[in-house]
Amino acid sequence: MSALQLIKEKAQKDGQKKNEDTISSVAAEIRSKLDELKSKFEKERQTFAKALSKSSKECENCLKDETAKFQEVYEKFCKEKVAHLQALKDTISRFEEDKERLFVRYDQLRKREKSLISEQEKFCADKIVQLEESLKKKKQDDRTFSILRKTLGTFLDNGSDEDFPPEE
Repeated sequence: MSALQLIKEKAQKDGQKKNEDTISSVAAEIRSKLDELKSKFEKERQTFAKALSKSSKECENCLKDETAKFQEVYEKFCKEKVAHLQALKDTISRFEEDKERLFVRYDQLRKREKSLISEQEKFCADKIVQLEESLKKKKQDDRTFSILRKTLGTFLDNGSDEDFPPEE
């Protein structure tokens, strides 16, 4: 009887330790995934910010250059004013296109980020469901062990159901 009690206690301790190890492992795995995602998003944001900054500086420099050229030519050659205005407009429209392209890229990155976050949420939810199923199975195994113990007690004719505490 005491051997069965010891076996039950050992099984409970092993089951609890296994549950704790599983939960700890899943938590570490989730943290690792989240850290990887944070790092990846930060790198993408930094790359985007650098590209936007570079494009902005190039735009400012080109605008400064074209404005200086325009002023110089305007003062010297009023007749060619229209041609130089057109060059300035072309430069501005080119950088406006670059700006639009960068904004589109930014929107794509945001959508991708949301998608990755959604995938991670689904992954975490699936892991939680797996853990819940594992806990249910453990409870079922505990009930099976109790039934086995009671059955052995009746075969050995030295134990009754009153000798065994009821299982939850």
